[in-house]
Formats: sequence, C-alpha cells, structure tokens
Amino acid sequence: MTSDTPRRLLGHSIAATLEERILLGEIAAGSKLDETSLARDFDVSRTPVREALQIVVSRGLAVRMPYKGVVVSDITRDRIDDLFEAMGEIEALCGRFSAQRMSMEERAVLLGLHETMSDLALQGGAEAYEAANTRFHQAIYAGSHNSDFVEMAEAMRLKLSPFRRSQLADRARIEHSNAEHAQIVEAIIERDGQAAEKALRRHLLSAAQTMLEKWTQTRPEVSSTRSRAS
Repeated sequence: MTSDTPRRLLGHSIAATLEERILLGEIAAGSKLDETSLARDFDVSRTPVREALQIVVSRGLAVRMPYKGVVVSDITRDRIDDLFEAMGEIEALCGRFSAQRMSMEERAVLLGLHETMSDLALQGGAEAYEAANTRFHQAIYAGSHNSDFVEMAEAMRLKLSPFRRSQLADRARIEHSNAEHAQIVEAIIERDGQAAEKALRRHLLSAAQTMLEKWTQTRPEVSSTRSRAS
C-alpha cells in the first residue's frame, strides 16, 4: 500500500457521499461545490476534497465552469436513460463475445462469483454485494477478449457507478439482480451468445427502471422530455 492510498480512499469516500446527496436531490442542480466549505464540512484538508470533486465531475454529476468552479449538473431522466441504454448495449456486446470466447477457467471464475453473490444476496449485505457485482461484470468485460470493448465498458461503468450503487441499496433489488445474473451465467456457460446478449440487455433495463423509480421519488415533479421508439 502506497503512502497516498489512505488519502485516495478518503477522496473516494467523500465522492460517494457527494454523489448520494446529488442523486437524492439534497444538493440541488446549479449548486457550487466549494473546496474550502467541503473541507470544513468533512473535517479534512482540501486535497482529498479536490480528488473527490474530480471523481464527481468525471461521472457527469458536476461540471467545471469558468469563474464558478465545480457546479452540480442537472440530472434528468433522459440523461439516466442515455447512460443505462449505452451501458446495456456495451454489456450486451461483451456478453455475446464472452459466451463465445471465455476459457473454461474464466467460465468457472464467473460461476464462482455468482455463487458468492448468491450467498451475499441471502445475507442482504448491500455494500459487499455491490463490490462483488463490480467484479462479476468486469469478468464479463474481460471475457470478451477485446481490449476496446473492455475500455468502453469500464468508462461507462465509472459513469454509472453512483446510479448502480443507489439501485442496489435494498434487499429486494439485490435478490432480483442475482436472479438475473443466474440467467446471464447460464447463457455464457452454455456458449449461447444470443441469450447472453439478451439477458444482459434485460438486466440493465431492469436496473434502469429501479433507479428511475427511486430517483423520481425525490423529484416527482420531473418528467422525461422525450419518448423513445420501442
């Protein structure tokens, strides 16, 4: 562990708190995220706060504006739709290729991850399940054996991480997610690329629906500004 690891972990912890407050509407769109004020609120130096703000900006929850600093973005239903739609297509693509290209060892690892997550789902540990969920999806990215797919999937995963963390916060959704994972694992083990692709696309659609339901509970006055073709 390097000497700057504790600082980096602190920055990620502060970022997670800010992301949660933004998604819950506790920090309104257009609000300035001031380094000095946040450092005082979290009782830390400005360095981890600066790192936290970089993370929040990288995930699209805030933007850097000339003469204003870091300002909270306006998170709309359409923006959430776009993110989950893009992630769904990328993960579906990775799933299809993983079903065709994963080695026996990689399939065994994926199955082992799913079994571990099944135990976690029974226990109801949201934080542990979320960490395992990240490893599960990353195993599917890697199984595509295409570095460009992996790069795109990881970039989208980082953007979506605060939303996915929010939608995995209750036991019912964890159990539902795990059931969807079972279908994904079965398709990949059976080398059925088409089934894996469909299962992952459905999985991301389900996650998006859960996220939007929770999100609109805190913003009941906000509606989508467009409709999508079916």
